[in-house]
Amino acid sequence: MLYDQRKKKSMKLIIICTAFVFISLFSFSQDYIKYGIDNKLDIPKGLSIGDIAPDFTGTNQNGEIISLSESLRKGKVVLIFYRGYWCPICNRYLNQYQDSLDLIVSKGAQIIAVTPEQEEGLKITIDKIKPGFDIISDKNNKIQKKYDVLFKVTENYTLMIENKLLVNIPRNNGMDEAFLPVPATFVIGKDGKIEYVQFDPNYKNRATVNSILSNI
Repeated sequence: MLYDQRKKKSMKLIIICTAFVFISLFSFSQDYIKYGIDNKLDIPKGLSIGDIAPDFTGTNQNGEIISLSESLRKGKVVLIFYRGYWCPICNRYLNQYQDSLDLIVSKGAQIIAVTPEQEEGLKITIDKIKPGFDIISDKNNKIQKKYDVLFKVTENYTLMIENKLLVNIPRNNGMDEAFLPVPATFVIGKDGKIEYVQFDPNYKNRATVNSILSNI
């Protein structure tokens, strides 16, 4: 009798735990879908503090060749990934960094922003923000892949952006399919190691200027 009661309690506990895990996973999955990330594909996780930042080379908005390794010779690098001119949160975020650029530079750091949008979209960003820092258009998403921030956008999210913001993501990025970065921020030390990471699939959450200043 006692054995049966214990067995029933154990079974109930297993059922409750299984249900809890299922609900948690379902909610987690739904959150990713809400942000346009296809849960059936590899979900980006971003690089971590202590990782060696992969080197990269790209052309900035002024046609100049920019490389991470060369930039690090001058000081730390604040590396920002953003989605495009059509993203109001990205615009607000970039504006905040432009407004605080002198503070960041005074601490011996520089900003490099990376975006999947190509020339036409990038020109709109430049006209809006008038950045005093480098912005690199990441052709073929090479830099985003290196930092594990790239994801394939769901069809529903792509259509939503097109309907609400009148932007076709693949066309704006010069691609056949829609890909976007998790809008992450990395502070990279002169030794090439990542010293600070802000990575959140929720595009509404970004690194604050204060958090960057306290980590450079």
